[in-house]
Amino acid sequence: MENTQPQEALRYCLYARKSTEAEDKQALSIESQVKEMQTLALRECLHVVEVKRESHSSKEVGQRPVFNQMIEDVRQQKINAILTWAPDRLARNAGDLGAIVDLMDKKMLLDIRTYGQRFTNNPNEKFLLMILGSQAKLENDNKAVNVKRGLRTRCEMGWRPGVAPTGYLNEKHVDKKCQCRIDPRRAPVIKQMYEKVAYESWSGRKVYRWLKEIDFKTKTGKHLVLANIYLLLRNHFYYGTFEFPVGSGHWYQGKHTPIIDKELFDKVQSCLNENYIPKTESKEFAFTKLIKCGYCGAGITADEKFKKLRDGGVNRHVYYFCTKKGKDECKNPYINETDLIAELIELMDKVNLDEIGIKTRIEDEIKRFNKFRSGVLGYKQDKSSPEVDVRNYTKYLLREGTLIEKRELLSCLKSKLVLRDKSLNLE
Repeated sequence: MENTQPQEALRYCLYARKSTEAEDKQALSIESQVKEMQTLALRECLHVVEVKRESHSSKEVGQRPVFNQMIEDVRQQKINAILTWAPDRLARNAGDLGAIVDLMDKKMLLDIRTYGQRFTNNPNEKFLLMILGSQAKLENDNKAVNVKRGLRTRCEMGWRPGVAPTGYLNEKHVDKKCQCRIDPRRAPVIKQMYEKVAYESWSGRKVYRWLKEIDFKTKTGKHLVLANIYLLLRNHFYYGTFEFPVGSGHWYQGKHTPIIDKELFDKVQSCLNENYIPKTESKEFAFTKLIKCGYCGAGITADEKFKKLRDGGVNRHVYYFCTKKGKDECKNPYINETDLIAELIELMDKVNLDEIGIKTRIEDEIKRFNKFRSGVLGYKQDKSSPEVDVRNYTKYLLREGTLIEKRELLSCLKSKLVLRDKSLNLE
């Protein structure tokens, strides 16, 4: 006799998904799926509790927030059935497919209904669902392989995939999407950039200022920043070759028209390498976080600059400036560290060393030094020797002390140091 035990009522979630990777081809797919499945639900008298829509690729496991929420709803028994257009809408990877089958094994997910099929907790139906899901994963994997093979083929044909660099324009035709042609407005400027660096010894900053003066803009209507200029000056594409993918070590000979020749490119690289100075000095600065701007109240920060000397040596210069400079256009000028130390030394003549506790600390340091001098080095203490001038010692620390000594000295100040127009005062 047939089992007539009543089946648990099915509460469906209608799940519609499209891949964001094919936005132009699937612009209407979500609403089309919803409409078709709602028609099916009405015809089959299915109880749809909610409708979930998602625009997300299913290649990666657990990366779809709406899908993850639907799985959680099944675990919490808010729903126990899924209505979707096709099995590949649910999963194109083994992880998500396994989660669905696991819920069916636990009898928490009772039914999956697609446009032309139905899957229940039946071994054959679950096996078919897994085959269809695996087939979707295979198609997905093959698509990635085919795309890479297609890009490699285009490279071997001499056409670099992707957006053409400044000085070139991409062809608009679909069959020529990797091909590019000379930009008649910008290519001559790119060539002039190379020539000015190679033959006139221009620096990147000088090129940057020149491009600003002539109002040079990219095809997107933006000015080049300094980093972009250096990237352009090192781009092999301009003399006819390119690397793809970047950093892979795979080089190809392009079919595009070069803007410059290899000789000019090599000369520019030589000039750029000669002017490059590695920053091996410490990035710690003695007086940062101890001074504030006298104009806007922001903190004072620092940066270092290096100048190459004719004898091959390098000079290091440290400049202090307002942290808001360049953003809010604070008009407080920068100050060289040498001038800042001179301001601090002058300030030491104005402060009361007893009040700020510096005098006691320095006297203790002098006593410690004298003990070391007599106890370790064997010098006899001469009581008739003159006392050390504490105020001059503070000035000595500002000039010759270590970074830590300078910071400890200024941290004793109870008042905040304020820098305004290259002049230092106590607040």
